[in-house]
Amino acid sequence: MALVSVNPATGQNLARYPVHSSSEIERRLAAAHAAAAVWRELPASARARHLRALATTLHHERDALAAVVTAEMGKPRADALAEVAKCIACCRHYARHGATFLRSEKPNGAPRGVSVQPEPLGVVLAIMPWNYPLWQVIRAAVPALVAGNVLLLKHAGNVTGTALALVAAFRRAGLPAGAFDCLLVPGAALEPLITDPRVRGVTFTGGTVVGRHIAALAGAALKPAVLELGGSDPYLILSDADLPSAARACAAARLVNNGQSCIAAKRFLAHARVADEFTHLFAAELAAFSYGNPLAAGVRLGPLARFDLREALHSQVTRSIRRGARRVLGGQVPAGPGAFYPPTLLTDVAPGMPATEEELFGPVAAIEIAADDDALLAAANRSIYGLGGAIFTRDVRRARAELAPRLEAGMVFINHAVCSHVAVPFGGSKASGLGRELGRAGVLAFTNPKTLWCA
Repeated sequence: MALVSVNPATGQNLARYPVHSSSEIERRLAAAHAAAAVWRELPASARARHLRALATTLHHERDALAAVVTAEMGKPRADALAEVAKCIACCRHYARHGATFLRSEKPNGAPRGVSVQPEPLGVVLAIMPWNYPLWQVIRAAVPALVAGNVLLLKHAGNVTGTALALVAAFRRAGLPAGAFDCLLVPGAALEPLITDPRVRGVTFTGGTVVGRHIAALAGAALKPAVLELGGSDPYLILSDADLPSAARACAAARLVNNGQSCIAAKRFLAHARVADEFTHLFAAELAAFSYGNPLAAGVRLGPLARFDLREALHSQVTRSIRRGARRVLGGQVPAGPGAFYPPTLLTDVAPGMPATEEELFGPVAAIEIAADDDALLAAANRSIYGLGGAIFTRDVRRARAELAPRLEAGMVFINHAVCSHVAVPFGGSKASGLGRELGRAGVLAFTNPKTLWCA
């Protein structure tokens, strides 16, 4: 059996990678387990030096890393380079600040002599997706490494070349053998890894169905799990919104990473008073995004990452249209090679349609109209997901004090697209997952808060 990497812009096979045998899996797991005992004993300053070295290595190899990402999942070169830059910033941030999250604390009101010290757990299994094949891994790995854990990566099969390039970068940066490694295995091989006693925690980014299964396995083994799952982020366009600004932000938020992002804007909920004007402006902004060869200058959207993903997305569009949605823009599979799909806008969407009930993982936007702000919030909260959301209004004080607390999401942005930042906790609620990556919460996610009581 092999993992196959395919260029989604051409449909041509890039490489075949034989999956690891059971003995090779055991060898790598044993090496990670041994490395954990060494890495945890390094002082925080030494771990920080390794992360600074990793940042330097990623900087030197940024062109090669970006090229692999573009070839394997179709991200335009400029976006791939931006992804590398974000990884570098993450390494530098936690090299500088990570140790501050690991200081012992005295709980308020605790007796004299009591302190709580976070301690690493050991081997963390990271099961990562293809859509940000560098950033998703780095944002899980770096906080875990700062805390004294080691990471064993199971990456998506279609970005195996990216996974191997990352492992090579970690090694060239001088991290100890086993501190960061990857397993080339199919999904069926995950259950024995999750339940293996040497694996002390699991972090997963991917779909909600698989996430529930991983959570069940980790829970049965009494292991902590961080789950970053699906999203269907609502963007609320209030009647007093700056509509041209909102349309620009919404188009960029919908088409970020060609719409293949858990925090890409998915549902656009417009107040009835401004729905027509917003729709006109929004359609024009979407139409301005060119798509094509991700290596060509000026191209803003590449192909979808796989052909089956395009088929699934187009099915959601056609099923929504059959149920009454109106196609304003796009919505047709282009002729020719590559898994391309044009920016698409649907209006007249309603509850029960795929465009409102399912996650649209691609460049498809759906507008729903509501009569007032209460109806906008009700529509936003109707989804099973609760990752992020955005509110566009001129009354920022009201949005912050009254509306944001009512939006069922892990992250709420006002007059700005939902995004991640190296210093800010990232995660959702409801069916969008459990736990947080990044920030203090991300560093402490895989630690044991050990209480020390000295008489």
